[in-house]
Amino acid sequence: MSVNERLEADGANKSSARGPESEKSGLKKIVAASMVGTVVEWYEFFLYATAASLVFGKVFFPNAGSELDGIIAAFLTYAVGFIARPLGGIVFGQIGDKLGRKHTLQVTIIMVGVATFLMGCLPGFDTIGYWAPALLVALRFIQGFAVGGEWGGAVLLVAEHSPNKSRGFWSSWPQAAVPVGNLLATLVLLTMTWILPADQFLSWGWRVAFWLSAVIVVIGYYIRTHVSEAPIFLEARAQVEAEKAISYGVLEVVRKYPKGILGAMGLRFAENILYYIIVSFSIVYLVTVHQYDTSQLLLALLIAHVVHFLVIPQVGRLSDALGRKPVYLAGAILGSTWAFFAFPMFDTLNPVLIVLAITVGLCFHALMYAGQPAIMAEMFPTRMRYSGVSLGYQVTSILAGSLAPIIASALLQRFESWVPVAIYIMIACAITVVAVVTLKETRGASLREIDAVDARKHGLAPAAAVHE
Repeated sequence: MSVNERLEADGANKSSARGPESEKSGLKKIVAASMVGTVVEWYEFFLYATAASLVFGKVFFPNAGSELDGIIAAFLTYAVGFIARPLGGIVFGQIGDKLGRKHTLQVTIIMVGVATFLMGCLPGFDTIGYWAPALLVALRFIQGFAVGGEWGGAVLLVAEHSPNKSRGFWSSWPQAAVPVGNLLATLVLLTMTWILPADQFLSWGWRVAFWLSAVIVVIGYYIRTHVSEAPIFLEARAQVEAEKAISYGVLEVVRKYPKGILGAMGLRFAENILYYIIVSFSIVYLVTVHQYDTSQLLLALLIAHVVHFLVIPQVGRLSDALGRKPVYLAGAILGSTWAFFAFPMFDTLNPVLIVLAITVGLCFHALMYAGQPAIMAEMFPTRMRYSGVSLGYQVTSILAGSLAPIIASALLQRFESWVPVAIYIMIACAITVVAVVTLKETRGASLREIDAVDARKHGLAPAAAVHE
């Protein structure tokens, strides 16, 4: 019997001893711990996105000229967070592959929480002049740097604990936590706009949402102290420690798996652009072109985020049943059509149609987003998986999500039409379609077998054998 076969048999015996219900309960705890931290991280990250659309242009860039100029300037500071994310992915990916997913996630949640709380304390441009946007940029960089290490650790903590046949479903739950974080950010801002006059909301009301991060950071940090590393990671770490010649982390994954990184970037491209057009630029379009009521718009986003949360795990389950490629391909193709019917629906100013347009867009997005953790985890061996998924995921954020609201706003300003924005989305989706078509189907893949193939390919002792 081979090493892998012995390990699988041993795992089966342990599972049998514990019972399927006990094993499933343990996995649910891992999912919950991952989700809570992710909710906190993305509550804070998306809070900035919404505030950039509604507040920051006026508070930190009042002398920008037109309203769109101020919004574009605010989105440029928003982009700083995306630029910092790959750096965070590199640093925390290296740390996570060496020391573990758990401790890395504890550090990232504290960093994001502190940066976000301090953003709520910043004086505006009228008080301290150019120091205000400068400090905002610095805090945004710290926030983005930490979030860059968050995603890879959160999804891998679940993916590496998940059964092969249902990895798509279980690892989609941290993805579902993202709309929950966005939902909370939108809900807090919506409440502030309802209970406060516009001048008070602009003066101090928006700050409350940033200050609330301190409370949920403490809760998220506490929960993350009670998770455990996946056995497959412990085996890979023992392998690296036993064979000093083995490399891990960013440099190793770039040398050994460049195709995997490029594939991950291609998958991420359209998904990331589509999402930020829907949740950020839609606000800009409706507020600047139609002077649409801010409270009504936030309510529309609130409803759409609830649906997005409910849909993501079901799409993850679908990727286990039908395969990663067909589901992702459907999302990219449908996503390319969204803007062509969504913006005419926006132009009607009918609240029901606006909610429907945003919701449908997020459902198209879910077809791509839900399966990403499983697909990307199955692209890399364990010893460099954190670095691989973080690099592929976060580098794309610079080219995609960070620039999407800026490019879309500039196109709207230049052509005074949504059509160029729709074409921009369509081109992005075409790039992702090509990436999906060239992708190897990995549904049901064994992470242990991926590690074994990596060991054979590079002349290493199997990780499981070293761990024994």
